[in-house]
Amino acid sequence: MRVALVSLDQIWHDKDANFARIGTFVRDAKAQGCDVVVLPEMTLTGFSMDIDAHAEREDASPSVARFGVLAREVGITIVFGACLRAVSETHASNVLCVATPDGRSQAIYSKMHPFSFAGEADVLKAGDEMRIVRLGDLNCAATICYDLRFPELYAVMAPSCDAAIVIANWPNRRIAHWRTLLVARAIENQMFVIGVNRTGVDGNGLSYEKSSMVVLPDGTLLEPVVRGAEMDIYDIDPAEVGKYRASFPTVRDRRPLVYSQFRGSTFDVAR
Repeated sequence: MRVALVSLDQIWHDKDANFARIGTFVRDAKAQGCDVVVLPEMTLTGFSMDIDAHAEREDASPSVARFGVLAREVGITIVFGACLRAVSETHASNVLCVATPDGRSQAIYSKMHPFSFAGEADVLKAGDEMRIVRLGDLNCAATICYDLRFPELYAVMAPSCDAAIVIANWPNRRIAHWRTLLVARAIENQMFVIGVNRTGVDGNGLSYEKSSMVVLPDGTLLEPVVRGAEMDIYDIDPAEVGKYRASFPTVRDRRPLVYSQFRGSTFDVAR
């Protein structure tokens, strides 16, 4: 399975300009044999809290629709981010979407952990459902940026997954955390972790470095078969997950029922 990770230098709030550049990357990825292209969080705008300026209706999103057209024209699956508002909701959601070669394009997952430190929780609704999506030959846990800091999310889905996808706008000032946590989630759950981060400088003056990566189930980094300024291409073998879990079976030793008995407990400290 061949996957392209696009570390897009997102143009702040310019959906048309970003989409035009993405079209070039998607066509190039297809020409190089890719099955899936993965793009950063809030793909066409950057991570912006100006929701009134760029949120779209969930049931009539032009951005979601145009990715469906692109996926059908090129014949490839595209994973992207958007900001969508349901008709019945006052708050929008930060969502991960998937467009497929048959032209279908839809929101799959709403970010469960809005980044309260940056005010995201004040303007965006937290999702309350975990979602797994089939991408090529992989069952992938769908997650977004700040979700990466919450290992419980990944542990719950791991038995049903071969991989986790994390689309992000993760700034340089905390980039060491991004790199470390991607590896940690892979090691803990013995699965691929595919992290896609943006590059450039956003409208708030935050800078981002190229740090997209694929982490193998044993925690080592997979080398790209093609490396570019903003797009890297990886060959992923889904069979690696089963092989590694069989050779060093730690996931099966988790005891979630025992852990749940102590959730919220107050502990006496042994002295």
